[in-house]
Amino acid sequence: MSRSSKKTWIISFLSLTLQIFLFGIILDQKLYSTPQKKPSVRQQVKKEKPPALPERYRKWLEEEVVYIITPVEKEIFLKLNNDRERELFIEAFWKHRDPVPETEENEFKIEHYRRIEYANKYFGRETTKPGWKTDRGRVYIILGPPNDIQRFDSKSEVYNCEIWFYQGKTDLGLPAGFNLLFFQERGTGEMRLYSPTNDGPMALMTGYWGDPADYMSAYHKLREIEPILANVSLSFIPGEENPYLGRPSLSSDLLVRQIEQTPQRMVEDKYARKFFEYKDIVEVDYSTNFIDSDYLVKIFKSPAGFYLVHYSIEPKRLSVNQYDNRFMTNLKVNGTLTTLDGRIVYQFEKTYPVQMNEAQMRERMNLPFAIYDVFPCLAGEYKLSVLVKNEASKEFTSLEQTIRIPGKPGVEMSSPVLAYQVTPVESTGGRVKAFMVGGNQIYVQAGRTFTARDNLAVIVQLYGLSPSQINRGSLRFHFIKETEPFRENVVKLLDIPTLPEVVQVFSLGDFPPANYELKVTLLIDGKEEITTSEQFAVTYLEALARPWVLSRVLPGVEDPYYGQIIGTQLYNLGRLSEARAVLESTLTKAPQSEELRKQLAQVYLEVGDYQKAISLIEGLVASETKASYETYLTAGRALYHLGQYERAIGVLDRAVNHYGTNVTLLNLIGDCYLGLGKKEEAVAVWQKSLELMADQPEIRKKIQAVKK
Repeated sequence: MSRSSKKTWIISFLSLTLQIFLFGIILDQKLYSTPQKKPSVRQQVKKEKPPALPERYRKWLEEEVVYIITPVEKEIFLKLNNDRERELFIEAFWKHRDPVPETEENEFKIEHYRRIEYANKYFGRETTKPGWKTDRGRVYIILGPPNDIQRFDSKSEVYNCEIWFYQGKTDLGLPAGFNLLFFQERGTGEMRLYSPTNDGPMALMTGYWGDPADYMSAYHKLREIEPILANVSLSFIPGEENPYLGRPSLSSDLLVRQIEQTPQRMVEDKYARKFFEYKDIVEVDYSTNFIDSDYLVKIFKSPAGFYLVHYSIEPKRLSVNQYDNRFMTNLKVNGTLTTLDGRIVYQFEKTYPVQMNEAQMRERMNLPFAIYDVFPCLAGEYKLSVLVKNEASKEFTSLEQTIRIPGKPGVEMSSPVLAYQVTPVESTGGRVKAFMVGGNQIYVQAGRTFTARDNLAVIVQLYGLSPSQINRGSLRFHFIKETEPFRENVVKLLDIPTLPEVVQVFSLGDFPPANYELKVTLLIDGKEEITTSEQFAVTYLEALARPWVLSRVLPGVEDPYYGQIIGTQLYNLGRLSEARAVLESTLTKAPQSEELRKQLAQVYLEVGDYQKAISLIEGLVASETKASYETYLTAGRALYHLGQYERAIGVLDRAVNHYGTNVTLLNLIGDCYLGLGKKEEAVAVWQKSLELMADQPEIRKKIQAVKK
């Protein structure tokens, strides 16, 4: 080779190397790597090193499921604190991949371990690596056996190669048919996955000395030797190879990226985060059985002036037990409303029994299912969490949403509710039901998807309008298709007889299938005052399955039920004077309610009116009938502050007899003994408290002070 041609060859080689290097950076071609945003320096410094895993869990994570676990699942697994949690997570991991949950065997898990065993047996022979670590092993574990393998062995002009052909993987988002090429680079070592752009046809030939940047020449040379191999060297997708482009297309590299992301598309890994969030809350037999759900939360104002939070939660499935011809389960619903910084404002628990006969079961088995519920709420910004547990299947699902209720003086307009059906309710007797507004029962679906055959019912509430504003006002309904204005309707407020509720129905017959946004704007003298919006979709389908609904009827808005809840929320928010006024007023309507008496006594206790507190609940704690734990504790605290230590000890002893011992009761009993001057008894009770919970520095200080 002459010096000038050698110089040209070196320049061409360096140019190609640079191109491959840059291209590799862009595509991150390393098989089975996951693209992630590079963390900042501060994030890298703050990132904690994950705790060391016991060997069997390290092997499970880094060997057995390394190619199928999603980044979210791996992140959660590394956060778990003990082996019990890890075992439960592994159970959930396989359960959410089980293609036929009704059978005892998990077909996916069995097939996965069969693939690992096969890979270790056949793909590690040319290397010191175990078979699962090789390129062929990785592909085999993810995709399974190919439909066909063509081998090019012991050829003098090409290195050992294998072409794997796959077909019927469209359910994984892959082409209907495609090839993968493995080759023994430079004739030694393991079979490596070939890249048309990074390697090129020249890498497959033993004696090619042409220009390494000239893919066309290399392709034609290889075609003279092995035509089939030459075609696959340009593209893994049959029919896409085109040597006249000068370089292979990117489609093969994109295909490899699709393959590496296949495991992430095979499972909804939301369950992993739910497992982590609820592992300390739900019972062990529920913790691995999270099912996804859709949900919708809307807020309306009641005629009594307080707000009602309406929500629908739609689990992806409903499992029931069968007894003879009856199908049944119980759904336990636990709700928590907190401030954004985590302070509990309100908690509730409800049970929804489900009972169906055989005909109802046949009718509903293929329909979606929804729970509708409603509860009163103060104005403010909160996080709503609802946990639903199915006692038959030990499955659970959840709803989490931040809600904002402005509650400012002046005109208010609710966010629009989009319903597929609105039914007038002739006589409600003043009762309250979820998604029943202004004498209409509204039927909603969380996905907000409609067909062209549907009518779209739009429901909003307008409060605080003066007669003058009603005379001068109107509502504009503006539909936006994708990003373009589609339709606009303006209705005068004077033409809406149902105010403050507004129900407008629109035919969707000429709405093309697309995503839409509806903006509802209050106009006064043509000037925009308030705008709220909601999104929905019109589908190509001619019909949609609508859910059957579980719901309850609540008392009318004047019932003490609502005053008690509002008073509790005010108390939990520290708005004691307001809580006192609401609860005192409510107690006049239900003077025998223990819950109301206890709640008002707690308010009196907080404001220092101890005599009123004990007067309210004294009869409850003195009765032979068992009172609530909180009632005994509130009475004991009130008596302690009044200096009536003997009476307080008697009340607290009843609490212990009914509910058992805990540190709160023991510490208060100890304080009462100290008040009586019985120091030894006080120390003995406090020491018992420390046996239950050692980390109580204040109690230790009290014991030391008494002993001195």
